[in-house]
Amino acid sequence: MNPHARGDRRVYLHVGAPKTGTTYLQDRLFGNVGTLRRHGVLVPTAPWWSGRGELHFRAALDLLGQDWGGPAGHAEGAWERLLSQVRRHHGTVVISHELLAPAPPDVVRRVLDELAGAEVHVVYTARDPARLLPSAWQEAVKQGRAMRFARFLARARAGQLWFMDAFDLPHVLETWGAALPPGRVHLVTVPRSGADPELLWRRFCRALAIEPDWAPVVPRRSNASMGIPETQLLRLLNRRLRRRLADHDHRHRHVVKDVIAQQSLAQRDSAPVRLPPADHPWVTELAGRWTGWARESGIDVVGDLDELLPLPPDPDERWVDPDRIRPRALRDAALDALVAAVREAAEGDPRPLRRTAQQVAGRVGGTLSRRRRAPWG
Repeated sequence: MNPHARGDRRVYLHVGAPKTGTTYLQDRLFGNVGTLRRHGVLVPTAPWWSGRGELHFRAALDLLGQDWGGPAGHAEGAWERLLSQVRRHHGTVVISHELLAPAPPDVVRRVLDELAGAEVHVVYTARDPARLLPSAWQEAVKQGRAMRFARFLARARAGQLWFMDAFDLPHVLETWGAALPPGRVHLVTVPRSGADPELLWRRFCRALAIEPDWAPVVPRRSNASMGIPETQLLRLLNRRLRRRLADHDHRHRHVVKDVIAQQSLAQRDSAPVRLPPADHPWVTELAGRWTGWARESGIDVVGDLDELLPLPPDPDERWVDPDRIRPRALRDAALDALVAAVREAAEGDPRPLRRTAQQVAGRVGGTLSRRRRAPWG
């Protein structure tokens, strides 16, 4: 008998953290809803035309009393709609959204109360903070922020960013696991760069007590990282757009984040954003606190805690300051972003427009290249 199809209800709450492969893991879950269901595993979903994973996003917003990323009121009642699917299922349920990571104790108590009668588990994916922070800055820029990298890191060190609350491994797991046995709190470490792409999925499945091949459809790479010129271009665009558009204009978010950032800028091959060598000591100390807590807590660790410890900077690799960018590199990124925006607006062949854009960009680039350095450096 399939243990996931028995009468007992087991609910896995994957609460983050952001920028730890959550988009990939969620896309894999939502892309294999049918096959997982045949094995007794429910991943609650919205109708296909509204996006399979939208229900989890909106349910998290509803729980947290927030309302952004869509039309006003779009999150109201979403948690109850998700719960209605959970209550009709007997077996394993997976709920996943990284917004839940820094949820306050009263929200956690509400969730556990409304899942009373189920065997609840919490799953948290964690990543080396030296890789995590540059990725978080890029995500903040994708979401419309205009903060320079140096300012972002200063605020991160001071604990003044939402991201740092979501990344605070001991606090998140103490809050979510306060009423649970340690064995039902699962920490999944994100493998280091260059590891087998399937390794994170296999570890995640181990935490969920499911078989990896129950979800055979592998999503294409999503939420890819941008390089330095692309991130700076988007940051400057955000600064300019902030004067003209509402923060919660979902059409604006689609064009900027999905079309320009994901479909255009993230596809370019540029120097990656890396942590400054001067920031490695405090980040290494932070990771040491995370791993020390995890070892002493008795929680279930899937993976290797040493993967959360940053590798020392390569002395032979020159660090590139993301806040100082050559005008030509910015111009080339701007041209590709312009073409993506034109394609989205015209829904036609952008090649003739690209030739015109190149001519204009050439003139603009000539002006920029005569400056000693970019004015935003």
